[in-house]
Amino acid sequence: MKHLSLFLFVILPFTLYGQALDSLQQTHKIDEIVVTGSKVKADARLLSTTVSIIERNTIEHSNRTSLLPSLAEFVPSLFITSRGVLGYGVSTGAAGGMSMRGVGGSPTTGMMVLIDGHPQYMGLMGHPIADAYHSSLAERVEILRGPASVLYGSNAMGGVINIITRRMQKSGSQTNAQVGYGSYNTLQTNLTNRVHKGRFTSAIMGSYDRSDGHRANMGFEQYGGSARVGAELSPSWEVTANFTITHFNASNPGSASSPIIDNDSRITRGATSVSLRNHNNKRQGAISLFYNWGIHNINDGYAEGATPPDYLFHSKDKMAGASLYQNFSLWAKNRTTIGADYQLTGGVAKNRYTDDREDKVIADKYMHNIAGYVSSQQSIWHWLVIDAGLRYDYNSRAGRAWVPQGGASILLPQNMQVKAVVSKGFRFPTIREMYMFPPQNPELRPENIVNYEISLHQQLRSISYGINLYYIDGKDMIQTLMVDGRPRNVNTGKIDNRGIEAEISWQADPRWQVLANYSYLRMKYPVVAAPEHKLFVAVRYNHKRWMVGSDIQYINGLITQSNPIKEESYVLWNANIEYHASKCVRIYLHGENLLSQKYEINAGYPMPRTTISAGVKLSL
Repeated sequence: MKHLSLFLFVILPFTLYGQALDSLQQTHKIDEIVVTGSKVKADARLLSTTVSIIERNTIEHSNRTSLLPSLAEFVPSLFITSRGVLGYGVSTGAAGGMSMRGVGGSPTTGMMVLIDGHPQYMGLMGHPIADAYHSSLAERVEILRGPASVLYGSNAMGGVINIITRRMQKSGSQTNAQVGYGSYNTLQTNLTNRVHKGRFTSAIMGSYDRSDGHRANMGFEQYGGSARVGAELSPSWEVTANFTITHFNASNPGSASSPIIDNDSRITRGATSVSLRNHNNKRQGAISLFYNWGIHNINDGYAEGATPPDYLFHSKDKMAGASLYQNFSLWAKNRTTIGADYQLTGGVAKNRYTDDREDKVIADKYMHNIAGYVSSQQSIWHWLVIDAGLRYDYNSRAGRAWVPQGGASILLPQNMQVKAVVSKGFRFPTIREMYMFPPQNPELRPENIVNYEISLHQQLRSISYGINLYYIDGKDMIQTLMVDGRPRNVNTGKIDNRGIEAEISWQADPRWQVLANYSYLRMKYPVVAAPEHKLFVAVRYNHKRWMVGSDIQYINGLITQSNPIKEESYVLWNANIEYHASKCVRIYLHGENLLSQKYEINAGYPMPRTTISAGVKLSL
């Protein structure tokens, strides 16, 4: 009740102020159209939630193979762990853990990653694979900051990263290629072809990357590919099919103080989907089918002088599902979306012995998940929009969850808007937590959080800025504790997080642009990989054939180890230079950690000092 009272106390003055301005003439710049916050195309100003948008030019100018580092820089409160140069890996010593406002975890089971709206995570372990998200895959990325469970269900507890794949917008064809080489014998390549002819579109991508790594026994190699085809059946109907696959070989050298030999992973991940969409001025909707799968072969390795393990971990997992939603108007100035989701997740994990013994099955489990939801948005006056949503989710092994959400967006003069939202997020326990390995507990319940948030955003002629205040109250978080002398997963954890997010963009003139964001996170119950302070400042200069970019990231109060607590603080300076040698050829030079900082993100895993790469981009 006290949180509801606080919410009303904060929002009511803005509502009364907006009512007094109702008669004033207002002009609003059309904001970005997004899909992640509502599942249908919507003006971002009218959503009570906050969605950050990373466009293709930002991704391309980063000159990085992986998509995730750029997201972590440009989105406040988003942090992604790394161990350096190329690759994140899986299992022991893995990086690629994602957290938003201190919610997510490692492995990341509290953040949802989507490709064109379809969920991407392992059926057994319940987390996404960071190495599967290549920069050349994305046309743009929309990141919803805060719980999105009312639309996306379990795993969207902390937020959503929606990767929207590339497509040719105008008629014709375009082929792009990139080859780069840099420190530690690192090679990065990709080739993309996009076609738009009549009602038909296609996009095909292939990539190959490798690195020796900045430490011994830390090599990484990756092959990836994707294909997207689409056809307009009529002005209102479109069918699309997507396919992505990645295979990587990663080696984990262990921590600097406790090195490991032969801790190698051979991972293949694939995803495919088919969607039929309808869209016109009054209605939007889709029916989608998707299937994700993975094959994982992992050697746990051994310490120097120890006996090598006599087994290899092997698992196959899958996630299949269907999604149906339709948007329509119940009455004037109303937009209502009704949807239903079904998912089957699970797989088989076993130890394969190197001698003649039979395989030892660790898990052979599957879970069914079915959900229905309704979300409605109503314009009260031209300056006030309210929304509400409710979801019912049932899991065959973990029970059920009700998920409410409500908020408001107030449009003020001078392209200013104030938003407020109360949203619930939840996560069903994974098969790993319930049935695999010694801490397993089949009696686990869903995790739950409630997010209270208010924000202010304004778009002026050359400057845009935003400020968010939030409070997160969570309970039943899954922790591993000693129970009766044995480790056991139990629902005893809590979340009490509050913080501030701020961002600003200034287009000084056609040549100069300055971007900055800052986030502060106070956690009553601290967790690993969620910094207290996170600041990012970038400057870009474009003139004739030159593009020069420089950025600085400051991280303070990053907990890298919980017992005993170990913290890191560091400053990273990166820079990019691109030269347009001709209409078809661009040459680039990219440097990271130019201050040669000594730091760790994963405890015991020193990050590389200064790294340099250079390459060429071709457009045909």
